[in-house]
Amino acid sequence: MSARWRGEPAAGRQLHEMKAPHLDAVVAIENAAYAFPWTRGNFIDALAAGYEARRLEHDGTLVGYFVVMAGVDEMHLLNLTVAPAAQGRGHARHMLEAIVELCRQAGAQQLWLEVRGSNERARAIYRRFGFTDIGLRKGYYPAPQGRREDAIVMGLPITAAPMEGADGLE
Repeated sequence: MSARWRGEPAAGRQLHEMKAPHLDAVVAIENAAYAFPWTRGNFIDALAAGYEARRLEHDGTLVGYFVVMAGVDEMHLLNLTVAPAAQGRGHARHMLEAIVELCRQAGAQQLWLEVRGSNERARAIYRRFGFTDIGLRKGYYPAPQGRREDAIVMGLPITAAPMEGADGLE
């Protein structure tokens, strides 16, 4: 993993397995980060299904987490979140690099994700990391006033390394 970070160095960051006792803190971040957050039940279901779920601590404080689902020769990023107060410090990149390593260990050839079309910040982070737009899922996400929002499907070939000069993500 890269040792270059904008803001805080990699030192002090640790990834740990996410388990049920961590869900109060995880759900608190999820609720602070999103208008339509995952529920505690979503996280419990993901853990019960055996999905790869990790939480990121920086100097002992929970700053983010991710959940990925393995498939045949691929992985699907279901949730990657950085606490609003901890954004802009390279935590998303750190977790993306860990996810790519999980993909390599599992023999996955591709990493997929969906992101809200309106979430320009996240889309920019993923693009700088090397993801490309693959497609569109109409009405994928809930939106205000009972509406639905499209998702952009993005993919990253695992054989590709993160793009050079992509430090400073987030």
